[in-house]
Amino acid sequence: MRILIIGGTRFVGHAMAEAALDAGHDVTLLHRNPTDELPGATHLLADRNDDLSVLTDGEWDATIDVCAYVPDQVTAIHDALGVRGGHHVFVSTVSVYVDQEAPGADEDAELFPEPAPGTTEVTNETYGPLKVACERVARERWGDRLTIIRPTYVVGPRDMTGRYPWWVLRAARGGTMLLPGPADAPMQCIDARDMGAWTIRLVEDGTTGIFTAARPTTSFGELVSETVAAVGVPAELVEVDGAFLVEQGVDGAQLPLWSEGAAEQVLAMSTARAEAAGLTHRPFAEVVRDTLAWAQAHPDLASRDGLGLAPEREAELIDAAASG
Repeated sequence: MRILIIGGTRFVGHAMAEAALDAGHDVTLLHRNPTDELPGATHLLADRNDDLSVLTDGEWDATIDVCAYVPDQVTAIHDALGVRGGHHVFVSTVSVYVDQEAPGADEDAELFPEPAPGTTEVTNETYGPLKVACERVARERWGDRLTIIRPTYVVGPRDMTGRYPWWVLRAARGGTMLLPGPADAPMQCIDARDMGAWTIRLVEDGTTGIFTAARPTTSFGELVSETVAAVGVPAELVEVDGAFLVEQGVDGAQLPLWSEGAAEQVLAMSTARAEAAGLTHRPFAEVVRDTLAWAQAHPDLASRDGLGLAPEREAELIDAAASG
């Protein structure tokens, strides 16, 4: 198959591109900056927000868009490709869902309302609603040729957000380790490579529809404890009350992936529809070990300024919580 990926050189798109190349497909990547990676693909250099004339002459059986955040970007890709893009896959997010009252909601759950017309700034508040608007435009443009994938937190090697790599690297230091409460808060993630391989299978099979892409629901405490176990360095997890941490000014940047004391049911979505469509998952211990190996080999890519707790601050919070 001829597959066009909008993006495809960093994390989620890179995993999709690798899976497509491994399966023997003819892969074209549209991205902004030159790279030596993925030499088996055809690389088209363009800014999707500017000139898309590089797409004028091509024709593909499927297009996968991993990096549209505002509706105009979706419109522009359709205007540039028309029917020449084939089956369209739009990568959205579970952030389109309003937080649910109970775990196990499916893809028909309530979505956020779209933001005010003209909204283009992507913030924590507008990210989900803007993706809702993107989905609506995609449905209008591609109709029954559309697949929408709504992933939760994506993890694994090449995770340049630094969020889950912070926990893996923290576990590798061992010692007394802060576990922010509530430990039983729902948590879901998906390895980029599992999502990538599955997405290519959806394209190969011509599968359309809407899918929440995630591992089955676990808890934040289990995510951290399984990470510690897979890393294999002795560590003592000390749960600290989430409300206390918020009072101390701790947030989801200092403790990445933490819901800041809330129990978000949007991280407890049903995965049945995706699994029925062929989504499978590698053992989580493999995800942990592979992420650690990548993060240790690429510390400049696996961390971000302002992300994570300094060791001294972590110890201070644990001591303060213990003393009441």
